[in-house]
Amino acid sequence: MLSLKKLLGKEEKFFDLLEAGAEEAKVSVTLFGAALRKLSAGSSPADLPLDEFIQARRKEKRIRDQMTEELSRTFVTPLEREDIEELSFALYRVPKQVEKIAERLSIYPGRVPYAAFERQAQLMTQAAEALVFMVKQLRGGTNVERIRDANYRLQHAEGEADKVMLQLLRELYQGPYDAKELVILQNLFEMVEQAIDRCRNAGNIVVQIVLKHS
Repeated sequence: MLSLKKLLGKEEKFFDLLEAGAEEAKVSVTLFGAALRKLSAGSSPADLPLDEFIQARRKEKRIRDQMTEELSRTFVTPLEREDIEELSFALYRVPKQVEKIAERLSIYPGRVPYAAFERQAQLMTQAAEALVFMVKQLRGGTNVERIRDANYRLQHAEGEADKVMLQLLRELYQGPYDAKELVILQNLFEMVEQAIDRCRNAGNIVVQIVLKHS
């Protein structure tokens, strides 16, 4: 028969896994920024280190699988099971999306317009950093004010990303691009924006959790 102490002792494991998931999401975002710098320095899109993106996504998947196993083995959880599962899945979707972006960039037939992606990459980094902070706050008792401040930074990054996206589309539509380039670049810009949206979505789940327990 399992003791209550043993059951409660597993609580930290869930926080460990959620924090690891958030950190791995940030790793994929960092890899994207590094990839853009390589492209700016003259590297070919075909030389992008796709294996690094794949490994980040696979590591996130292992974290998610381990979370599922722990949930099935543990009777008492520090947060509602549905919330833990939802947040874990939302975190997994970030590196999965970033990997897709890297794959598409690697087969881009022309010269990647690094400057066009640079601002988006900066906002993605801001969003990922705010998300990591928010997830780490869950372990300490869900401080509402800290979560609100971090969520403001996350929402601001997402809002700025929408503005940048509009500007990029304006430049794209008015620029010297043929039809094929226009379609490809528009799709890439939208994929990067979606990665930022996925950080925001995960942050929204954290906020919901905190409000439930405040």
